[in-house]
Amino acid sequence: MSIEVANESGVDVDQASLVELAGFVLGRMGIHPLAELSILVVDEAAMSQLHEQWMGEPGPTDVLAFPMDELRPTQGGARQDADVPLDPALLGDVVLCPQVAAKQAAEAGHSAREELELLCTHGILHLLGYDHAEPDEHKEMFGLQGELLEAWREVRREP
Repeated sequence: MSIEVANESGVDVDQASLVELAGFVLGRMGIHPLAELSILVVDEAAMSQLHEQWMGEPGPTDVLAFPMDELRPTQGGARQDADVPLDPALLGDVVLCPQVAAKQAAEAGHSAREELELLCTHGILHLLGYDHAEPDEHKEMFGLQGELLEAWREVRREP
């Protein structure tokens, strides 16, 4: 998989870890190995601008996802139509704001790194067609997100 990270936030972020996490999540979701993903890390001002422009809401948010293809290249894990090919594709962009993530991490009682992992996973699931607007969607998406993060942390613990 081709996973690119651009850090424009001015905050030190472990880009290699984000690439590893994204590759793990995409692999677990059965996404074609030649699919492409972009992760953009921005500051609060840039995130505020994107949040207002695309979501119509003021202020910065933690994560935004911008899918590039309506088709979901998959080998079985992501939401898809029955006739979706297994061809590689540009999945889209996940945009993260580490300043907002750090605030949320402090409130949740875990590290900023763990919060960025959660947000990156969340954004990838949005790119793959998952949503949480309805209660059943919320349960499915957040359950899957939790399973993926738990598996990721298990893999990271192994020697």
